[in-house]
Amino acid sequence: MHVPDDFVLGAATAAYQIEGAATEDGRGPSIWDTFSHVPGTILDDDTGDTAADHYHRLEPDLDLMADLGLDAYRFSISWPRVLPRGRGQVNRAGLDFYSRLVDGLLERGIAPVATLYHWDLPQALQDTGGWLDRSTAAVFADYAHVVGTALGDRVDTWTTLNEPWCSAYLGYGSGGHAPGLTGREDPLVAAHHLSLAHGSAIAALKPVVRPDAKFSVTLNFHVFTPDGPTGPAAVEKVDALANDTFLVPMVEGRLSERLVRVTEDVTDWAFVHDGDLATIAQPLSNLGVNYYSSNAVRMWDGRGERELADGHRRGATSAWPGAEDVDFLAMPGPHTAMGWNIDPDALGSLLRGLSVRYPDLPLVITENGAAFDDEVAPDGAIHDDARIDYVRRHLAAALDARADGVDLRGYFVWSLLDNFEWRYGYARRFGIVRVEYDTLERTPKDSALWYRDVIATRTF
Repeated sequence: MHVPDDFVLGAATAAYQIEGAATEDGRGPSIWDTFSHVPGTILDDDTGDTAADHYHRLEPDLDLMADLGLDAYRFSISWPRVLPRGRGQVNRAGLDFYSRLVDGLLERGIAPVATLYHWDLPQALQDTGGWLDRSTAAVFADYAHVVGTALGDRVDTWTTLNEPWCSAYLGYGSGGHAPGLTGREDPLVAAHHLSLAHGSAIAALKPVVRPDAKFSVTLNFHVFTPDGPTGPAAVEKVDALANDTFLVPMVEGRLSERLVRVTEDVTDWAFVHDGDLATIAQPLSNLGVNYYSSNAVRMWDGRGERELADGHRRGATSAWPGAEDVDFLAMPGPHTAMGWNIDPDALGSLLRGLSVRYPDLPLVITENGAAFDDEVAPDGAIHDDARIDYVRRHLAAALDARADGVDLRGYFVWSLLDNFEWRYGYARRFGIVRVEYDTLERTPKDSALWYRDVIATRTF
């Protein structure tokens, strides 16, 4: 299969998951620092204190990216490393780290793709309400302005938010992610303020970044299949909550009518103020698409108790306010180590559907990858044929969609490095490069060598 020359092949990471140095050089605490240090919240009580120690290993990690031949590298900026309290005094050491990162990428011919927010809200802002407080959106825009002023002459693409669905629905709904709060209306409030932050940040960036800079947002899209006669009604509910919440305001500048309908017993949406939707709907250069697996749903028949897709039981701690009566069914295998099914056809369907809906909006796959248990051979090689197969099949599905007319510009594998996998700690490995957590030694897996060949030959 041929990879077009103008199709970007990259890799992605996130600050809290790889940087470590959690208390060094003026960095303040984030909600994930606080959350991960609460006993029992993270598997094996792991934290991101050290993670993959990328902060101290920047140059060799950059050399590793160059050896792989990456066209682009998608990274996130730690808000509390730049502004330890979220606002006010700028931490120059934090900005300097990202300046060295960007310069190092450019020196190696790798395009920098910067994400402003990958879940690590400064704890000081959470203490004043976090994403439930409308003012956090304005503070985020100020942070965007600071970072844009420092790096805007060199960064190729600015992504405002990564997977805000997780920040809102898992952080303020089910409590499964930081800050670990639960509620029914709260995730919708948080979602709106995150959307407002997105639009405000783009407005703040435009005057201070280079004229050809691209602006984007990355959303984790859910693909649902209806099961049985009640399946379509179930899809209507969860698709509104999963996909309409951010996509419709950001791209269309309105609230989704079906989302309002699904949540009518949850909220009246009074927290949406006049002018908010116009602020949110900033023109996008491309839409970031994160995809890992698919789901099948039907309406709950009232019998028994089932686990929901986010791992939290039905009821007050559901991540699906207004759709607690929907069943997420166990999907047939094969599965990754996360228990997620492998369904590249659903990725193709997702891309084609988005292209039909928004024909003038280019798409980029900003995350796709899989966690598997590595096989470490006696000679130190890491054989991960299952990961190669996963990436190959999904990349093929993506390029098939492009051949069918989808304006798809690139693919970023998740992830460059093994890292802190949120509530699973270090027990799940997504990296194409293995990290030995006792020594922090890096070893490219077979998947990294395969990906390097794909980038070099533009074929697989």
